[in-house]
Amino acid sequence: MIASHKKQREFLENKIKSNQLSHAYLFSGAKDIGKKEFALELAELVGCKFPDLLIIESINSTSSIKNKKDNLEIDIDQIRNTQNFLSYKPYNNGFKIVIVDNAERMNVEAQSCFLKTLEEPKGQTLLILISSKPDMLLPTIISRCQQVKFFKQNNLPVNSKKLEKEEGILKDLMPIINSSLADKFKYVKSIDFEKQDSLEIIEVMQKYFRKQLLNNFSDKKTKKFLELSEEISKKLFFTNASPKLALEILLMEL
Repeated sequence: MIASHKKQREFLENKIKSNQLSHAYLFSGAKDIGKKEFALELAELVGCKFPDLLIIESINSTSSIKNKKDNLEIDIDQIRNTQNFLSYKPYNNGFKIVIVDNAERMNVEAQSCFLKTLEEPKGQTLLILISSKPDMLLPTIISRCQQVKFFKQNNLPVNSKKLEKEEGILKDLMPIINSSLADKFKYVKSIDFEKQDSLEIIEVMQKYFRKQLLNNFSDKKTKKFLELSEEISKKLFFTNASPKLALEILLMEL
């Protein structure tokens, strides 16, 4: 039984009872709020178990990016293996389910390949994409999935280690946000990108400015900054873009 996210649970249970499950769902929402656990329990609820359940997770890319600590992605070979997995009849005569965790980490080739799977589902197939950044997925992928949004539950434990790290990053950033260009460049130059992931810094900035936007939704400058930060995040994740140059460009917009 799915223990949390009551509304999402009731919605999908009703779909199961009425035999109206979609062949593809996109579970979107913040990180670490139980989306993957929910997907696994949904698989159990429809009676799917090994070997009819496949979980796709990001792996270390074969093409190493210099000065990038975390180079995890989902590549086209993993998606081809998924297609091969789905080509066989289910062992238990029920659903075959594929869960793609951190789906936004599919590179461009993998997303294009996965699109074919979404367009041509076979038999009792259930595809579940999990993402905290669904805007990094191709619009054509999103349009072919039924999106189920998840929100942080009040009873979820706080990741104190991550919170402490984010607070430290924000503490260093606060004097820089309204400083001169020279100070901003000096701040970026001081970062050791072997130890500090630039994407973490950008994520902290995004959280800070989204909170500011709640107080002043008409703030066009903040909206423009957030849009630019998303574009830069994509380039840092999927290309060999320089973390130093990316942060300098982003801070120049402040």
